[in-house]
Amino acid sequence: MHENFFHKLKIYYEDTDSGGVVYYANYLKFLERARTEALFTIGFSNKKIKDTFNSLIIVKSCNIEYKKSAYLEDELSIRTFVKSITKTSFFMNQIITKDNEVIADAQVQLVFVNIDGKPVKIPDEIYLKFKPYFCDTIKT
Repeated sequence: MHENFFHKLKIYYEDTDSGGVVYYANYLKFLERARTEALFTIGFSNKKIKDTFNSLIIVKSCNIEYKKSAYLEDELSIRTFVKSITKTSFFMNQIITKDNEVIADAQVQLVFVNIDGKPVKIPDEIYLKFKPYFCDTIKT
C-alpha cells in the first residue's frame, strides 16, 4: 500500500475572479504548493536540492482535468502520490477535493535537471525517501 501526501488550503479573494470562482490557472499554483509541502515532508526543499545536489525539479508536463469549480472561502484538500518513477523523472497524481468530492485531477511529470537544464539521475537519498509514496512499479 502506498502512502499519500496531503495539503489543505483555503480559497482567498485573490484566488478568484469577479464572480468568486477560482481562476483556472490558480489550480497550478495550488498543485505546486502541495508538491513543495510533500518535499518538506520527506526532509527536502527545492533550495536544499539545489544547494546539495546542484539539481532542480522542473515540471515537464501537466495534464489537469477540471471537474467542478471551487469558490471563495472553500476549503480544499490536495492528495499527492508518486505514480511511477524513472532514473531521471517521476510522475505524480494530484487530486484536489472539496468535502471529499473531486474537483480537479492532475497528472504531473517532474524531471531532475542540473543547473544547465540537462536531465540527471534522481539522487538516491531522495529516491529512498519517496519510495513509500510509490504506487506503481518502477520504470527503467
